[in-house]
Amino acid sequence: MSKYAMDKKTVSDVVNGGGLLVVAQWEAREGQADKVAAILDRFLPEAQSDPGAKLFLIGRGKENPAQFLFYELFRDEAALKAHQDSAYFKTYIAEQALPLLAKRERAQYALL
Repeated sequence: MSKYAMDKKTVSDVVNGGGLLVVAQWEAREGQADKVAAILDRFLPEAQSDPGAKLFLIGRGKENPAQFLFYELFRDEAALKAHQDSAYFKTYIAEQALPLLAKRERAQYALL
């Protein structure tokens, strides 16, 4: 089973009721991309099982493997805050991954 396997929900089921969409782009410092990928591999199952996360995807650049793209759909602002306050976020992202980044951009969107 893929780490992206979801039960029998469809995309329509996931986006039903709207939510807060967060899109983030990272670029690892030179020579750090594989370390960042390993951290994200441990982080992803925790993020996907977060009760406030409706959808959580992470991609790695095909042309530039130092680039990472996050596509996250949270139930609401409170769910995003709970995610950012979680122990797994603080450990994997704040403590381990962020120091390895050259660039980090984030934007929030409301679903139409």
